[in-house]
Amino acid sequence: MRQIVFDDIARAVEELCIACAHELPADVMDAFIRAEKAERNPRAKKTLGQLIENANIAAKELIPMCQDTGLAIVFVEQGGELMMTPDARGTIADAINAGVAAGYEKGYLRKSVVAEPLNERKNTGANTPAIIHYSIVPGDRLRMTLMAKGGGSENRSQFKMFKPTATAKEIGDWVCDVVKNAGADACPPFVVGVGLGGNFEVSCLLAKKALLRKLGSSNPDPFYAAMEKEIFERVNKFDIGPQGMGGDTTALGLCDRDGWVPHSKPPRRRQYRMSRP
Repeated sequence: MRQIVFDDIARAVEELCIACAHELPADVMDAFIRAEKAERNPRAKKTLGQLIENANIAAKELIPMCQDTGLAIVFVEQGGELMMTPDARGTIADAINAGVAAGYEKGYLRKSVVAEPLNERKNTGANTPAIIHYSIVPGDRLRMTLMAKGGGSENRSQFKMFKPTATAKEIGDWVCDVVKNAGADACPPFVVGVGLGGNFEVSCLLAKKALLRKLGSSNPDPFYAAMEKEIFERVNKFDIGPQGMGGDTTALGLCDRDGWVPHSKPPRRRQYRMSRP
């Protein structure tokens, strides 16, 4: 049984938090560049150019890309042949939260988490607790993917329980309505995540997992790939545009997940994904 220590987990999460606030993944940056080149609306084209410039400055000077540095959502894939060395400080979850606290402190990132939602709403001062999703996979590796989910996009997320007889058109119409109603409040251009299947909580988790898919990729099932393409094209005809000021680029991508499929062979490298508010 391979073992991993508390401090290594915490350090990795700390690095992910800082990187997530300052570095756009290559596929996201590429999507911005393609959108800026294709954009026909002059104001939208300029806005996209400013967003690209902002991302470059953030990476170079270690200034967060956005003032909303997000709620830390961590997807953990733990190999069945891996365990954390027993530690008085706690479990893997405690190590992750220690890493989030350190990352948001050392990275000078805004801490937005409150201990409870309705009464005093006292800030925890560490952007913890993180939202952690676990899955057990074959092997002896630990893979952690961190998403810094901004409040604007999270607060515009929606769920709907369809009847079993619902058609692809009904679902597509609903997704488009959600995007249209979100408008500028969710800080476009969006990456739209859609989860289909399972029950109440699984479908929402699938939608979140969909945001981790590489932009430009398609669902391996031709039926869902065609559905993604159609909805994506419809969304970009709404003329919401970057920052809600009009244009062709309301969304950079639309990804769906229609099943919970963990990675069978977790790679050695750590991953991060920034989800802009």
